[in-house]
Amino acid sequence: MRIYNTLTHDTDPLPPAPGPIRMYFCGPTVYRRVHIGNARPFVISAWLRRWLRETGYDVTLVENITDVNDKIYEAAPGHSAELAARAAAWYIEDTDRLGLGRPDFEPRATETVGQQIALIEELFGRGLAYEAEGDVYFRVGKFPEYGRLSGQRPDQVQEQEPNARKEDPRDFALWKGHKPGEDTWWDSPWGRGRPGWHIECSAMAEMFLGPVFEIHGGGLDLIFPHHENELAQSRGAGREFAKIWMHNGMLEMGGADMHKSLGNDVSLHAALNAWGPETLLLFFMGAHWHSSIDFSDSALESARAQAGRFREAFGGPGVAAPEGEWEQLVAVLDDDFNTAEALALLHKWRSAGYLDLLRRALAVFGLESLTLQREAPPDVVALAERRQAARVAKDFAQSDRLRAEIDEAGWEVRDTAGAFRLVPRE
Repeated sequence: MRIYNTLTHDTDPLPPAPGPIRMYFCGPTVYRRVHIGNARPFVISAWLRRWLRETGYDVTLVENITDVNDKIYEAAPGHSAELAARAAAWYIEDTDRLGLGRPDFEPRATETVGQQIALIEELFGRGLAYEAEGDVYFRVGKFPEYGRLSGQRPDQVQEQEPNARKEDPRDFALWKGHKPGEDTWWDSPWGRGRPGWHIECSAMAEMFLGPVFEIHGGGLDLIFPHHENELAQSRGAGREFAKIWMHNGMLEMGGADMHKSLGNDVSLHAALNAWGPETLLLFFMGAHWHSSIDFSDSALESARAQAGRFREAFGGPGVAAPEGEWEQLVAVLDDDFNTAEALALLHKWRSAGYLDLLRRALAVFGLESLTLQREAPPDVVALAERRQAARVAKDFAQSDRLRAEIDEAGWEVRDTAGAFRLVPRE
């Protein structure tokens, strides 16, 4: 299997099965309900783990929760810990509804501060860190590889965190001294404070996966400064760190990247309520993970219709697939995990009636529910029978009213020769 690597600008091979394959994906900063864009790396990482396990790999997936951060302090002055705990619970609740399971490890930044302090001390020992009145910074100028991941030249890097006490405007925070109003802090060799955002992920990744691992993932918006700084810290401390850097494309709404700061975001919670998990998963599946994807009603309506067609396929008999047909799915997913081509193949199998293959493939993407036939509840069946009688009596106004009631109940009635069929709506 090959995956596009931001670091090398090439599709790089994974080691042969069983690996192991160790993956770290950056999770959210929890200060409100996550938006639908936050779900994309969660979904991609879960799918990739499922596929790798399907093909014989030993996989470990770590996905962190950032629960101490400037944004949390700003959102709830004096109550940041309470907000972070509540928002983390929302995140878990909402992503659980996708039906893809949890990462193997889901560390929180506040639970791993000791490891972060130890890593900063190592950087001091290598001359890559310095203290400035309670803050600690990484010396970008002492790390010649800086900018390799993002493509920025070290002499052109813009200042990330303005502070007159820094030796170099490009330097970034490893530790931030305690400030008035911040209710969450830890003791350290440099006084009370908290870790910087970037050191959190470097420490958590190493804690659960070791000093070198196969895949580091997250959104394209994290390449700089977050992932660039992670790479500098960890390699500066003598670790090889991640081999493949996997950055998914952003969700867009009307051509603009979906981001909470722009005010054009839709919460995952609201999207799940409106569309359901199957529609959202098929929506994500329809674009290559590295590409941007437009979040629109028309795209979601299309995904909902696809879910209905898959579900309907399992209401009829299947036929045996030709030998080797499964290898077509292996080919498209092993080639940079191309879910869009995989989805097209699944529709081909649906049309051909290869239900055994289709059932196995849908399970890889957490869409097992589409293979299960649901029976309509008795009250809906009664409505459909009354509608059928109205049609026989040519009382089409009554027939239309009953169809609307059936639709409101979440079912679609489809007329057949002298009878009807009830199909659950997405």
